[in-house]
Amino acid sequence: MLAGCAAGLARLPVWSEYWAPAGALTNDQSEPIAFLQRMQDRKPLDRLPPLDLLASFEAAARHLSFTKAAAERFVTQSAMSRQMRALEDELGVALFTRRHRALVLTAEGQRLLASCTQVLSSLRSTMREIRAPQQREVLALTTTPGFAALWLIPRLTAFTRAHAGIDVRLDATLDNRNLAAEGFDLAVRYGKLGALRGARKLFEEAMLPVCSPRLVAELELPLREPADLAHHTLLHLAMDGDGSGMPMEWEPWLSAWGLADLRPAARLSFTSYAEAIAAAVAGQGVALGRRPLVDGLLASGQLVTPFDANTASARAYQLIVDPASRARPAVRAFEQWLLAQAAAAS
Repeated sequence: MLAGCAAGLARLPVWSEYWAPAGALTNDQSEPIAFLQRMQDRKPLDRLPPLDLLASFEAAARHLSFTKAAAERFVTQSAMSRQMRALEDELGVALFTRRHRALVLTAEGQRLLASCTQVLSSLRSTMREIRAPQQREVLALTTTPGFAALWLIPRLTAFTRAHAGIDVRLDATLDNRNLAAEGFDLAVRYGKLGALRGARKLFEEAMLPVCSPRLVAELELPLREPADLAHHTLLHLAMDGDGSGMPMEWEPWLSAWGLADLRPAARLSFTSYAEAIAAAVAGQGVALGRRPLVDGLLASGQLVTPFDANTASARAYQLIVDPASRARPAVRAFEQWLLAQAAAAS
């Protein structure tokens, strides 16, 4: 209709022929112009913003951080902020309440997030199904760096050899990924039993000191009983705060052995558990080994337990599978393989 109006307007006679004595067009003459202007100004209420803008909003709303969303979307923080302003201007409502160093979703933002999460997840699933006949099947797993480096990666070759048509995309991070929203099929997470909804236990954890055989062989600094840790460097994960006091992961173990007041000769801190274990293998000090993560290194002799001092942990490694992904044969195959490997390691 708009095109027809424009064409009709183009066929109007020269405007000077229509000047009324008062210098204005008659109602009949001005109506086509007014109608055309109204059609140009009218915007459908159900028009959709660009898909890329909605995907950026979903990331920003999920993280409640423009900085984290920008990193995920490979844009700058200022570009992400401008995108969200543009979306709010397009909708005519605020989607975020911007506070000092914090974002909060408005009621409209919460409604849009729920819709975007569902729609984008469905789109990703459909794209994966459409591409599957032309490409190798890819499954995506997210887990902690320690579990990935020490337990999963040494075993992963067995799975890829047995399933030649399946590629595994491994994401090693301490962040708890949103499986459906971020395109992951499975997650192996570390936490208290019963705290993760829908999770299936792989194995529980036991803690004990581990070190290089060279450290035990040194005669000048004995390492034959727990109290001897006072002569050695303790390796641990970095923690927030001023760093004073006993490293967090050592506290429950030392308390269990009546050594809550023990002060080591020195401490080395690391940002990941795999780094702390690598330092132990290199003879830098004593780490608190998490079994069965360190079982392979103990079996190979790269690490030893200087004394028998196991302490059970309240945490466990647990498997979560995205419900929509479980319908895929590749995901079910990996799930069953992982459960079998965990059972053999327990």
